[in-house]
Amino acid sequence: MKKSLLIVLFALVCGTVVYAQPRAIGGNIGYSVGFSYEHGFGEKNMLDIAVNVPRFDGIGASVTYDWIDPFNTAFPWENKGEWHWYMGVGAGGGIYNYKSPFWYAGVAGHVGVEYDFWFPLQLSIDWRPNVGVTNASSNWFNHWGLFEGLSLGVRYRFH
Repeated sequence: MKKSLLIVLFALVCGTVVYAQPRAIGGNIGYSVGFSYEHGFGEKNMLDIAVNVPRFDGIGASVTYDWIDPFNTAFPWENKGEWHWYMGVGAGGGIYNYKSPFWYAGVAGHVGVEYDFWFPLQLSIDWRPNVGVTNASSNWFNHWGLFEGLSLGVRYRFH
């Protein structure tokens, strides 16, 4: 009985902590079209999970841990809304080129600037470089070590 009560109490505490954190869900368009989910850890950190369809010729995913306004460098802004920038690191991978497919996997980065409106909407410009390995002998990822380009993001923020 005590174990069951502890498990239920632990689940309630975890659920409350997860629910209380800021989150955002939305999409990105640029070199690839994608879906992203951001889960905040306080005001200065977030976990970003992104699933992308690069040029509609493959599928990729990345997970990064991002720092918001690192080095205490927030944008000075006196109007409604807030500007933030963020940078992070994590892992990414996927499959590209359906005609002769190859896989890629590596370290993913995430750098961006976002504007949070006074209502629950967020606009951003993101860059998600991915440096790593692939099984293809000649492609852009292999030569330059980068697979994602700039993208414009639109997200709905909720608590």
